[in-house]
Amino acid sequence: MPRHKDVVFVGSALKDLRSFPIEARRAAGFQLDLLQQGEQPFDCKPMKTIGRGVNEIRITDESGAFRVFYVVNRPEAVYVLHAFRKTTQKAETRDIELARARLQELG
Repeated sequence: MPRHKDVVFVGSALKDLRSFPIEARRAAGFQLDLLQQGEQPFDCKPMKTIGRGVNEIRITDESGAFRVFYVVNRPEAVYVLHAFRKTTQKAETRDIELARARLQELG
């Protein structure tokens, strides 16, 4: 049985995730639960522009598009770097920069 990892929220990521509409919040929670159990989320992609080992969970529902940037390549935990509502086609520079800064905080 795979080891269950803790989810650690960096900065305001938990508060930001909690501000998602209920369905998007549930979807994000389900995907993070998969990660904790060593599984792959349904809709994710690498975010090499942020750093090595960073991925994003993509959630789309009737209330909009949401993203959760996370790092899973650390043995001790899954780190959620940033959670936000997506308002443009590409991830905005400020979201990328914020996640990059939080990744550096982890060391």
